[in-house]
Amino acid sequence: MNTRDEREDGPVYGDPTDGGTVYGSGTERPGVERTFAALPVPRGRGFAQTWWGRAWLKALADTALDGEQVKRGRRHARSGAVGAVSVRPGRVTAVVQDRDHTRYRADVLLQQLSAADWDRLLDVVADRAGHLAALLDRDLPPVLAQDAAAAGVELLPGIGDLEPECDCGAWDHCAHTAALSHQVARLLDEDPFVLLLLRGRDEEELLAELQRRSASRAGMAAGGGRTQAGVPAGAAYAALDALPPLPAPPPPVATPGPAPVLGDCTPPPEVATDALEFLIGDAAARAQGLLAEALSPGHPNDSPAPALTLAQDAVRQAAAGPGAAVSARLADGSGRDPRGLVLAVRAWQLGGAAGLAALEEEWVPAPEVAARARDRLAAAWADEASRPRLRAAGNRWTVVGGGTQLRYGRDGRWWPFRKEGGRWAPGGPAADDPAAALAGIAPDLPDANS
Repeated sequence: MNTRDEREDGPVYGDPTDGGTVYGSGTERPGVERTFAALPVPRGRGFAQTWWGRAWLKALADTALDGEQVKRGRRHARSGAVGAVSVRPGRVTAVVQDRDHTRYRADVLLQQLSAADWDRLLDVVADRAGHLAALLDRDLPPVLAQDAAAAGVELLPGIGDLEPECDCGAWDHCAHTAALSHQVARLLDEDPFVLLLLRGRDEEELLAELQRRSASRAGMAAGGGRTQAGVPAGAAYAALDALPPLPAPPPPVATPGPAPVLGDCTPPPEVATDALEFLIGDAAARAQGLLAEALSPGHPNDSPAPALTLAQDAVRQAAAGPGAAVSARLADGSGRDPRGLVLAVRAWQLGGAAGLAALEEEWVPAPEVAARARDRLAAAWADEASRPRLRAAGNRWTVVGGGTQLRYGRDGRWWPFRKEGGRWAPGGPAADDPAAALAGIAPDLPDANS
């Protein structure tokens, strides 16, 4: 039976030196802690979307003796009662506010892995490159958990593994520890390294150890089972002349291949064939574009384009005209209403990611940047009589009484906007000259309300 020793930095269960079970914060390394700001209220969605997040909540439901407390905790979490969450080896902590505004410190304790468990788990991950790639992509594939279990290491908690502690005095899971557990499930969805930290190791330490083990395995493989000492840099550079020439690049592709027609098959009920067909065609078009870019003469000297966010990529896909059903899903998935997606698509068609930023970002230029912008506005019109009256707010200059607006981009260009149905809508492409941008508002743009 574990013994409990109260220390200044928290309770400790067991002895970490004998490879036994360790709970709490008493054995943590200094600084090994992650703190997450209070999460926004989860509107219209469950608390766990991933299989490992759902496994965490199942462990809570299986551990708690009173299911009503779990339901109350879920309502607490959904109402935004859980504050910032602190995660460290063996323990997760947050302050939870009750309905009467009383605040309680709630803790959920999880068994840390022993040194021997970690050794086996790290070997499992290092032996399969796909496991490490998945973790780096913030994914925890079931096969990784299965391989770990086969090696005697249980990654996910089970019945009785989530131990509660709360200032309210409850000895079992109360509404406060249940609310905290629901928020932890959301954190696990975003980053499985939170689970590994709870099990005893932080991300930086894990990745360094996995890199060391992978390098050791590569050296053993290259040396026929013996670790090689390496090659001096001068000798490595000299050997470049002896390398065979690179193969010829692939030929260009004029058009992307056609997407298969899936309408005649019987897909699973959760798969939308129209969306899948669109994604296949979109992937083919992107592949063709990337190949054409790679074969262009200036490609070796060009900097790679910044990766698009999910919200930006949803607009890019919607701009391809996927149809009403797919567009509705893209709008919902990117956090926009249907009209908002129409405006975003127009901004994308006028200026790509920069045009979308002009629509959706509002920022305050630094004093010297704002001064340059005002100078350019003053010089853009030939005389005072032709210059419109402008009201400034941040990076936006609105024509007084005119229903038009100029927005100053972070790249120094001016973006024209016009008022449509009470919302500002992109009015045309950007220009270096503010007067030209304002004069270039296209009269034939379709109204976003139609």
